Amino acid sequence: MAGTYSQIYIQCVFAVSGRVNLLKSQWRSEVFKYIAGIITKKGHKPIIINGVADHVHLLIGLKPSLALSDLIRDVKNNTSNFINKQGWVRGRFSWQEGYGAFSYGRSQIDAVYQYIENQEEHHRQKSFQSEYLGFLKKFNVPYDEKYLFEWQ
Repeated sequence: MAGTYSQIYIQCVFAVSGRVNLLKSQWRSEVFKYIAGIITKKGHKPIIINGVADHVHLLIGLKPSLALSDLIRDVKNNTSNFINKQGWVRGRFSWQEGYGAFSYGRSQIDAVYQYIENQEEHHRQKSFQSEYLGFLKKFNVPYDEKYLFEWQ
């Protein structure tokens, strides 16, 4: 068969180092646009990017030409450099190691989009720790608590 065709939807979640509330609302949208640019430049489709002060959610239409781990590494490295060059934080900004990645079917995209779009409202009622552990359980991902994100 000539050509490669795919339809892979992945939600990625990752946190600010130490889960410190450093992603300030006044410049957060610029960071999300920057992330979208990285994803696009790598040949993938950014569907929605949103988050709160201590973590980010990405919904990506992933092309199989690049490993997800390489894409997230590039997103984290480049956005850390971008934030640091802007001087938006005192000290040095960085992301925690690791991330969560969860796959969805086409019929689920609208619901996931709405979930990511409403992060501010969602986190008025639920902590990031509770949310993240809920994803791991929902998707039956085995985990060891000592390797989860740093919890303050």
